[in-house]
Amino acid sequence: MNIKYSIVFVLFLFCLTEQCYSSTDNFTEETIHNSSSEIKELNLIVENNKEIVPYGEFSNWIKIEPILKHKNGYKSEIENIHYCSHSIFCDFTKNWRDRYKVRKTVLFSVKQDRMRIFLEDMAGEIDKDPVDAKFKAESGKVTAFSLSENGLRIDIERSAAAISSAILKNKTSSLNVNLAYEVLEPEINSKDANKLGITSLIGEGRSNFKGSTKSRIHNIKVASARFNGALIKPKEEFSFIDTLGEVAGKHGYLQELVIKHNKTEPAFGGGICQVSTTVFRAAIFSGLKITFRRPHAYPVHYYSPHGLDATVYIPRPDLRFINNTPNHILIQTKIEGLELIFQFYGIDDGRKIETIGPKVIQRNLDGSMKTTFAQKVYDAQGNIIIDDIFNSDYDSPNKYPRPGQEIKLTEKPKDWSKKQWKEYKKAHNI
Repeated sequence: MNIKYSIVFVLFLFCLTEQCYSSTDNFTEETIHNSSSEIKELNLIVENNKEIVPYGEFSNWIKIEPILKHKNGYKSEIENIHYCSHSIFCDFTKNWRDRYKVRKTVLFSVKQDRMRIFLEDMAGEIDKDPVDAKFKAESGKVTAFSLSENGLRIDIERSAAAISSAILKNKTSSLNVNLAYEVLEPEINSKDANKLGITSLIGEGRSNFKGSTKSRIHNIKVASARFNGALIKPKEEFSFIDTLGEVAGKHGYLQELVIKHNKTEPAFGGGICQVSTTVFRAAIFSGLKITFRRPHAYPVHYYSPHGLDATVYIPRPDLRFINNTPNHILIQTKIEGLELIFQFYGIDDGRKIETIGPKVIQRNLDGSMKTTFAQKVYDAQGNIIIDDIFNSDYDSPNKYPRPGQEIKLTEKPKDWSKKQWKEYKKAHNI
């Protein structure tokens, strides 16, 4: 058969179906909806949450389009029977009898893009991460004092499909749709207390905050409470910043002095470095591997002896260390008088910790100084597993004046560039 006639014949067979003249090519039968009811209210339900979708929002998800559809046994009321103008094959394949079997109906479809944007915004408000249980150690026994909580995450794909199906099949003015979601289990469950293998105190850190203002003491209490009962998994790298979370007034913090932008100035959370310094000391004396620590810009009397401090500021610098013990570590915090105490509970694996210092190796008249401190850790067989030195180079406190105590420099500091000195003179009208 000639190839040209073969192609024509195939097209002819294809057009014997309704696809040549029906305008429903891209829709399934369930999208054809003849109900006269209109949705006035749409509610999306996730677990115990009910989201009422405004009419102005969900009405924009629905596309309503009148179409002509061939239906056997139906007597047409359409005056214009020449309805298949988009295909000349329709004219050849449909006789005049078939043209009187055309039915006018309405095609309902759902605009997926707009609906997904709404679902993603809704998920941002409803989704929640699981919360691990927090524990406490009493008389050698570990118990939970803060129960674990399951998390939740909306399944956007399955929820979008459920909404589309419900809208297209709806026969009422009010529609409730249960969205698909996933329950997220916490890593540490409340019932896991006896499985953690926590049997003894492995290390402790202490610091004194004598002379602190009421607001500074308040911030120390708020921040240290974030760590009480926290667990560090074996081989996990602990991040002080991640565990601390957001520092702001809405989380209970007050304004207090911090070292920031080469000044000592008020900011929310002043005093948190008392907590990070104490955590650093607990990690050192527990024989843990420090992966990141930075000393303060200048010597602060709260953190004596100097050289055993750790400054933090969101998002960096951070304080990080690795739990290199075979079991979980439980953090316990408490305040005795004017002393902050961090205790690390875990399992005694026989390691021995040796610390040397801190020693002041240089002290200057302007208050600047240099210190050094060493941590050596041996395993149960006497093999050294950590051999670290922590050097601290503290600047002069005079370079970080407090509010109302700014002192103008009269000559360029040795470690400043010409550009820095020029900018400083311009800012201070020198």
